[in-house]
Amino acid sequence: MNKKDADTHSYDDIIHLPHHVSAVHPHMPVSDRAAQFSPFAALTGYDAAVKETARLTDERAELDENAKAVLDEKFRMLQEVLSRHPKITVTYFQQDEKKSGGAYVSVTENVKKIDIYGQFLLMEDGMKIPLKEIFNMEGEIFGFVDDNLE
Repeated sequence: MNKKDADTHSYDDIIHLPHHVSAVHPHMPVSDRAAQFSPFAALTGYDAAVKETARLTDERAELDENAKAVLDEKFRMLQEVLSRHPKITVTYFQQDEKKSGGAYVSVTENVKKIDIYGQFLLMEDGMKIPLKEIFNMEGEIFGFVDDNLE
């Protein structure tokens, strides 16, 4: 008997035995059987990691002395009318939680309070904007404050 014939007859002793049915475990549905052979994601989370790496962030810009003077003047004007809770647009830098850098965000809301001790601007909706992150403020209350103050 050659090797090929041996391979075809190696299961002759069990080929005609009845199919085993478990008395303990229920029969698995065909849909569940198919699922165990479906492809799987060997690199779970890889796509999310690639997207996160590709996501761009901005670097925080440093204000020059002129821009700081303009912002200081706007804070002074804001403090004068704070009791009226003026509506302004604040542009500030928001640090990214996952990587270096962040994004500049603009929020338009009524100002409730300037907390000098806590170093934040409190808006009426409860948002707290760190004073050191504020890049610009705009609104009717600032009138014609020259952004090129000398």
